[in-house]
Amino acid sequence: MSAASAVEATAGPSAVRSRVESQPVTLPRALRSEWIKFRSLRSSWAMLGAAVLGMLLISLVVAYNTRHLTSGQDANDLASSATLQGYYLGQLLIGALGVLFVSSEFSTGMIRSTFAAVPKRIPVLWAKLAVFFAVTAAAMIPISVISFLLSQAVIGHYRTGFSLTDPGVWRIVLGTGLYLTLVGVIGGMIGWIVRSTPGSLVTYFGLVLVLPIFGELFGSAGKHVAQFLPSQAGASFTEALPESPHLAPGAGLVVLLAWVAAGIAIAAASLRRRDA
Repeated sequence: MSAASAVEATAGPSAVRSRVESQPVTLPRALRSEWIKFRSLRSSWAMLGAAVLGMLLISLVVAYNTRHLTSGQDANDLASSATLQGYYLGQLLIGALGVLFVSSEFSTGMIRSTFAAVPKRIPVLWAKLAVFFAVTAAAMIPISVISFLLSQAVIGHYRTGFSLTDPGVWRIVLGTGLYLTLVGVIGGMIGWIVRSTPGSLVTYFGLVLVLPIFGELFGSAGKHVAQFLPSQAGASFTEALPESPHLAPGAGLVVLLAWVAAGIAIAAASLRRRDA
């Protein structure tokens, strides 16, 4: 028997247990845990990187294709928001990232360890939300600005483009990055509610892509209802020429925030009911 083992045997189990430091569960510790999970997954950075790269490449492609004014061009292709059309791809990738950041823990069973470490449950939701929002906003808002500036620089070599000082441009550029962040949060909340990765993805894509198209089948009444869906509400402040009928930019942002708030409330209620 080694000297250390002899000491442990003499001191008894209480001395061994005293070496383990017990720390209370706090939101900062939950945040640190969720950040470690996010940064350790290659898929998280792959999807975030694809969204960033897609925004940039699509903006440059649109700028190059619209560098000359020709007859028959669509007005939306010449508007100040034209080169930010990469957000159509971005909303799919960021929304899927939000879903996977949550639902993957349920799929792998890791959520049991998470809930064992954080018995009160709700701090896990807030921690995941804060980490996802911070990382996504830090990526998508800057890339929206960069994509706009570079694409307008390309256009500026051939014709007059737009600048950030033009009326409504800052709202469109910053709004694009904010929209992508918020729809990603909605994706995350769907992940909390549905919990199955395939089911959550189908629900998210249906909400963002399918329902707006489905609403058009019901004519004017359907279009008026569809303007309150997340993607249509976002278009009201991310596009210079949103399809009619549409909400005012401020109203659209409020509606989108209401979707986020409703998602958080339902996800929190689901946690309390299903994982108490």
